[in-house]
Amino acid sequence: MPSYIFIIATMEAIMVRFALPVILLAAAAPAFADEVTATVLAFDRVDSIIVLDDKTVFNVTTPEVIPEGLKAGDTITIDFKSEGDSGVATIYSIKKM
Repeated sequence: MPSYIFIIATMEAIMVRFALPVILLAAAAPAFADEVTATVLAFDRVDSIIVLDDKTVFNVTTPEVIPEGLKAGDTITIDFKSEGDSGVATIYSIKKM
């Protein structure tokens, strides 16, 4: 067997051994979350809507992530997953600073 065929076979084995797990790990990893830190301009407790000082509006569909006693003027960090141009898909957490 010519040596260049052995080299090619060895390279393929290395790629399968090392590259494949990295590719599978990347595919299995969750999407990266977005994060914003800002001051609350307004908070509607009834409808669970938070408006930040830059006029960004978050409609919180999981009210349990809203910190107790949240009010206008609080600085918060929101961890969320965005869904492109259609807005926020999921809010993971809201933390008062």
